[in-house]
Amino acid sequence: MNETDLAAVAPAEPLAAYLDTLGIGTGPARIEAIGEGHSNLTFLVEREGARVVLRRPPRGPLPPSAHDVVREARLLEALRPHGTPAPEVLATCEDEAVIGAPFYVMAWVEGHVLTEAMPPALAGEAERVAECFVDGLVDLHAVDARAPELAGFGRPEGYLERQLRRFGGLYETNATRPLPDLEAVADWLAANLPESPPSTVVHGDYRLGNVMVAPSPARLAAILDWEMATVGDPLADVGYMTAMWSEPSDPPNPVSDLSAVTRGAGFPGRNFLVERYAERTGRSLDALPWYQVLALWKAAIFLEGSFRRFGAGTTADPYFASLEAGVPALAALARERAGG
Repeated sequence: MNETDLAAVAPAEPLAAYLDTLGIGTGPARIEAIGEGHSNLTFLVEREGARVVLRRPPRGPLPPSAHDVVREARLLEALRPHGTPAPEVLATCEDEAVIGAPFYVMAWVEGHVLTEAMPPALAGEAERVAECFVDGLVDLHAVDARAPELAGFGRPEGYLERQLRRFGGLYETNATRPLPDLEAVADWLAANLPESPPSTVVHGDYRLGNVMVAPSPARLAAILDWEMATVGDPLADVGYMTAMWSEPSDPPNPVSDLSAVTRGAGFPGRNFLVERYAERTGRSLDALPWYQVLALWKAAIFLEGSFRRFGAGTTADPYFASLEAGVPALAALARERAGG
């Protein structure tokens, strides 16, 4: 992100004035875009005596109800008492006049987000990373979704039906060109809808690039990017987790390529994730292929929205340029996994 774009989405002087009111550091704010996420925007903010992280939505146009960072912050606050490794929220600002959008500020967490290569501090711990990754989802799905502080974050009944309706609507909003594979997959998903197990908290975007791992031995330091979290079918998370896990023989696609590190030496394949989750939870994963297709279909639809924003000139993220070919490839993979 160049200096002009950075100043537009995270202006330093107004932000420093806001942090002054909270007693978070002193002096000028030094701001740096961080993370591999390509949806909500995340920044490291450094001042004298403080290092924090700011999260805000991207510049529009945005679909209705998408990129709700205020809801995301409230969910993090609700989950932390349950032992979930969610970053600590320090402040939430709903006043768009401060930096041009709602945002929240959270504590800095030490750790590594794994993308293309293993850092030296985690050398030789690939299998342990996979274990921690699965165990983080197991623990999240064990949180009591009926707890009062989690009320209002989702309706357990009809989760899968709502996912099909919501993303079907997003497809109509996001599409920049005909994508017949996505339309065919939508029909297949509706015709083969499985019966959901009891509801849990669902992350909604649980992939390796959305967690932080600390050494050593490897442990899960934080789960990030909660904007799509709700209460619903836990197998939707398992489908997404496994569909986005890369194996060496996988063809390229714009989501699993974000965590290409798992194609490297020492990382187990998807079956390891499936078996560990099933063993630790006792849940049947017989319908997992349906949930994996759902994950690919949803990912293609929200990435098409990112490609629309790129075409509108509201983001210069080079990753979004690759989606001209990447979204159709992901849609074709979803249709292939659905049986053609």
